Amino acid sequence: MILYPVLLIVFFGLMLVYFRIADRYNIIDKPNERSSHTEVTIRGGGVIFPISCLLAACFYPQYLLPAIGAVAIGTISFIDDRITLSSKIRLVVHFFSVTLMFIALNAFALPLPWVVTLYIFAIGVINVYNFMDGINGITGAYTLVVLAGLQYVNLYVVSFVEPDLIWFPMLASVAFLYFNFRKKAKCFAGDVGSITIAFWIVFLLARLIIKTQDLTYILFLAVYGIDSVLTIIHRLILKQNIFKAHRLHFYQLLANERRIPHLMVSSLYAIVQIAIIAFVITCDQLSPAGKFAVVLLPLVILYIVIKSRLMLAVKKVQSV
Repeated sequence: MILYPVLLIVFFGLMLVYFRIADRYNIIDKPNERSSHTEVTIRGGGVIFPISCLLAACFYPQYLLPAIGAVAIGTISFIDDRITLSSKIRLVVHFFSVTLMFIALNAFALPLPWVVTLYIFAIGVINVYNFMDGINGITGAYTLVVLAGLQYVNLYVVSFVEPDLIWFPMLASVAFLYFNFRKKAKCFAGDVGSITIAFWIVFLLARLIIKTQDLTYILFLAVYGIDSVLTIIHRLILKQNIFKAHRLHFYQLLANERRIPHLMVSSLYAIVQIAIIAFVITCDQLSPAGKFAVVLLPLVILYIVIKSRLMLAVKKVQSV
């Protein structure tokens, strides 16, 4: 047990070292018209996440392949944080990293259509997680909640992975949140943080689903999923380029248009996801279809009703 406090201190130390490096080499995030913040802030604080994945592989070499994938996808994301790379280059590295993950999961034993579907799902979730990283505290808090849910299942429901593979990134999340869960964040996760931790969560979820054959564990990402998918549909209806930056996510409207403090919005997302995870774990009497219906239908209805009102309020303000 001594390992975990020591590791947390190490992560704090690494964050402080990174701040000095970022300050020296001007690794910063400058706000623009699409941003949800107004001050220049250090970018790439999420570098702690690929470090935690690599450290996990040092303790458990059998997980070297997904750890290499996490480091590879984190490295290309860190470079992209500094200089904008071609989407083709990023996609190639994402494909390479996911392939390493699938080799470790023995996913290629599945029929080809399933493998193709898994590629689309994995790369989609990774990018969705990145899109949702837009306000203080949201990535760290949501990540901590999802990992805590996975660890609970791992320890008390069905063992699907060595616990340290979840404890290590949880400790990294705590260290990151100390500097990010603030009214004026010391740092942002950057692509290196949000994409890497998304990759690791996909790996853990895939191991759990393969072990249990229970797809309802996908609902551990329900809040992010509903916000992202319905926002994409909304933008398609508006005939917008879905690959360009925007401020139409539900959380963005709450934080930017309604001026609800970032930390309140981030906490709301985390709390709702906690409730969903608890429901998925404890409600054994419902069928998988029933669980999906109970979770997703209310989220969809709330998203559509509340967002419609938010959009009307925005139009009224703009017309004044």
